[in-house]
Amino acid sequence: MANLKEIRSRITSVNSTKQITSAMKMVSAAKLRRAQDAITRMRPYAQKLQEILQNVGSSPSVAENDYAQEREIKRLLIISVTSNRGLAGAFNNNVIKEVQAIINAHPGTDAKVLSIGKKSFDAFKKTDHVPGVGYPSEPYAIYDNVNFEESSIIAQSVMDKFAEGKIDKVILVYNSFKNAAVQILKKEQFLPILPPVPADDTSALQSDYIFEPNKDEIVNELIPKSLKIQLYKAILDSVASEHGARMTAMHKATDNATEMVKELKLTYNKARQASITNEILEIVAGAEALSDS
Repeated sequence: MANLKEIRSRITSVNSTKQITSAMKMVSAAKLRRAQDAITRMRPYAQKLQEILQNVGSSPSVAENDYAQEREIKRLLIISVTSNRGLAGAFNNNVIKEVQAIINAHPGTDAKVLSIGKKSFDAFKKTDHVPGVGYPSEPYAIYDNVNFEESSIIAQSVMDKFAEGKIDKVILVYNSFKNAAVQILKKEQFLPILPPVPADDTSALQSDYIFEPNKDEIVNELIPKSLKIQLYKAILDSVASEHGARMTAMHKATDNATEMVKELKLTYNKARQASITNEILEIVAGAEALSDS
């Protein structure tokens, strides 16, 4: 059994860790509220934009658009959206494992990983999956100030590579926010854009529109904007999911620290009681030895 000094040191250490995890939990809770509001406001806009695109999907411009061209998959790009920091449970590992699974599922292809988040970048920076020139050098810097403009730069660089034929397919992997305790891992095809859903499945979406100047020009404007919104929404989803995952992880860590302190105090009391008992026995034995002499 550890001596009393060692147990006291451990109790002090665990209490210090408990204070840190409790503070991190409160910080994440405060950030979560803002991130949750941001993704909640974005989703209706993204859904409406997608609905409009589905309704005008019969236009020949959709099939002829540069971002809709189906090609044999020789060069694959995976956009991996993680966080810059850890201590968020399995939040980052789930994305990294899914990205690796996608790479393994496409043997023989030139698979590259565009990492939006340092955790993904650190996981793949020493592999052959780091993309070359033509992309933002530090895409994870977007987390310093998440906004549509910075996200659009990343999306545009990917769209340009696809339009130039330097990429054949782009897959987006991220955590979608459901609530503070639940994050849903999602894998979406970013490019080429998916064809419109058949009319039978979208009867509820069919609406009459007045097109000005014309349907083809509107489609050509909507598709790039829709792609940029798709990436921006994924980043907002990931930010909210990160704070939710970290808040949950720190809450569990704080509870574990509290339980550990209780166990250590119980161990300390038992050790202290045993030490006192031994001292009493030694005094009694000494007194008996003196009386016998």
